[in-house]
Amino acid sequence: MAITQITVFLENKPGQLAAAVRRISGAGVNIRALSLADTKDFGLLRLIVDDVPTAKQVLSEHSIVLETPVIAARMDDEAGALSHILQLLETTEINVEYMYAFTGASAGSAYVVLRVDDSGKAEAALTGGGVTLLTDAEMKAIV
Repeated sequence: MAITQITVFLENKPGQLAAAVRRISGAGVNIRALSLADTKDFGLLRLIVDDVPTAKQVLSEHSIVLETPVIAARMDDEAGALSHILQLLETTEINVEYMYAFTGASAGSAYVVLRVDDSGKAEAALTGGGVTLLTDAEMKAIV
């Protein structure tokens, strides 16, 4: 049950990130999670948002925008929770290409977004190991 991540290519210069976020917020789109990585020439802004079509529309007017399926998993906000998830993936020889994590407003809740080399196999390994995976609708509802 993959969720949808938007990847935005931004020029690596002042104001580009602020402008992208302004476009999203101006369209009434809520950012649920984000990650920013850079190279010398450009940045990769990875976003989980509550309205993918609108975010893509406003961002694609100024940047290259891609949709990527990723896995979102709930974990306890405690030592060892992420290790358990990674162990399940390691055991089934799933490669993690990248990931980012965040905590929720509810006490004890944390989440990790994973891009892996085999989503179906990863989903089976995680759910088989007792990990709760989230849908786009559940990501939208996180408080």
